[in-house]
Amino acid sequence: MIKDQSPALVKISLIVFIIIGGTVILHFGKWLLVPLAFALVLAMLLVPLSKKLEKRGVSRSLATTLCILTLMLTFAIIIGLLAWQLSSVMDDVNQIKHRLSVVTDHVQRAVTNYTGIAKPQQEEMIKKAGPGDILAQAPSILLGIALDVILILVYVFLIMCFRSHLMKFLMKAVPADQQEKTTTIVYEASEVSQKYLTGMALMVISLWIMYGIGFSIVGVRYALFFAVLCGTLEMVPFIGNLIGTILTVLMGVVQGGDIKLIVGILIVYGLVQFIESYILQPLVVGNEVNLNPFFTILSIVIGEAIWGVSGMILAIPVFGMMKIVFDRFQPLKPYGFLLGGLESKKSSGFMDKIKGCFK
Repeated sequence: MIKDQSPALVKISLIVFIIIGGTVILHFGKWLLVPLAFALVLAMLLVPLSKKLEKRGVSRSLATTLCILTLMLTFAIIIGLLAWQLSSVMDDVNQIKHRLSVVTDHVQRAVTNYTGIAKPQQEEMIKKAGPGDILAQAPSILLGIALDVILILVYVFLIMCFRSHLMKFLMKAVPADQQEKTTTIVYEASEVSQKYLTGMALMVISLWIMYGIGFSIVGVRYALFFAVLCGTLEMVPFIGNLIGTILTVLMGVVQGGDIKLIVGILIVYGLVQFIESYILQPLVVGNEVNLNPFFTILSIVIGEAIWGVSGMILAIPVFGMMKIVFDRFQPLKPYGFLLGGLESKKSSGFMDKIKGCFK
């Protein structure tokens, strides 16, 4: 009996050892692996555009450069829109400060009534939270972010330019009888991953448009700013959209909005989430790389524990790519099934008709 159980115990021990060793490497190698992971995700997002340019006779290095410039221009436009809207916010900064002080006073009174903590004690607790330390560290934080961005762009350029070389290395690393199968798996996984990332980018743009229209209709001031903010924060699943909506609601309160405005913001949030979950997600992202809710939340928790906010952003794409690879390796298919969502039968229901209209 012991002999029969020993291989299973060895296998379990090996899996546990790999998980622990991998976690340690990911945690202590954060300074190297986080920029590399971002670069890999961005490179896979830009490869389809690079291939189209190369088919038209553009050299790979020039095509890669144009793709990176397009990416930088996109981010510059987004930052420019946010800065433009922030400048409008700053025009009303005195009014916002006055309203914020009134709201803060009401909150402090409520805290005092319900907890017995006096206002001076609350202010002392806020000071101990250390916002001054964060402001003091702001220059070094911004410098670190700037260096990481430059490093990521360099990685993206090198990965895209030398992707054929990396593929040849992979072919040399596998046995000759497995090269054709490995090539098929790599290209299939790469193609699905690119579609997934492109779909995610299109979904974020769609969310900007929907939030912008919805917030404008209900009367949110600086609707464009909060639309871009809420749509972009969707990249951090579950938590991001909640943070964006809470910030929008708080700004509505600070700006003197009544209960109708708050209810309107919540209705817009609910409608957008409904459209995203039942139409946009299956339509532009696809069901093939969908993770089930348990592993979606678990991946975010693991990502935050290992890599912080960067891990939360990268969690879904990385686990989605892992599922793609697992589904295409026979020994790993059970793990791909475990990560995936529940299989659903095709039906001609109301939601399918709506999706058909969008297609």
